[in-house]
Amino acid sequence: MVLFSEDHIQETKRRGRIEVICGSMFSGKTEELIRRLKRAKFAKQRVEIYKPAIDTRYSEADVVSHDSHTISSTPIDSSASILLFTSEIDVVGIDEAQFFDSGLIDVCNQLANNGIRVIVAGLDMDFRGNPFGPMPGLCAIADEVSKVHAICVKCGQLASFSHRTVKNDKQVLLGETAEYEPLCRECYLQAIKEDRQAASD
Repeated sequence: MVLFSEDHIQETKRRGRIEVICGSMFSGKTEELIRRLKRAKFAKQRVEIYKPAIDTRYSEADVVSHDSHTISSTPIDSSASILLFTSEIDVVGIDEAQFFDSGLIDVCNQLANNGIRVIVAGLDMDFRGNPFGPMPGLCAIADEVSKVHAICVKCGQLASFSHRTVKNDKQVLLGETAEYEPLCRECYLQAIKEDRQAASD
């Protein structure tokens, strides 16, 4: 198993590709995105990073991981805006991709077809366990997909689900440990069952 995909990429060549980092909340997606982008910057590659403008949890401009690692980014409202800023760029990073419109799939394809390395991070499922936004499509067109896992806070197994701990049915609810917890499948199903029982009482 190859843990970090860029270990076998010839970075001296301008070769377009799409890398997707997906998983639940608290699984280290943004951490891995920042690591790959900083590595590219160290190699003096021209890097641009984008995030959805609605994500202002830690910073209005920077991409920030739960562990407070940061990298400067450009907040945008529409995926099409990315194409306006990527001339003369070697690597494009996109965080919280699940919040973007479905046009992000075509944008990433265009960038990769033009020889740009695209690294995308995002939640693959929403709090209901359903595929989230453009992430399924991005996984389908990606040259490589890395699924990272959190640790289930109930039993300690690998966690793939983000359980919402507050009462709110909106698909998009920005939050942290006060609003979400990572759970394995078994604990997630049990938590959903308990949520439904509590709602009916």
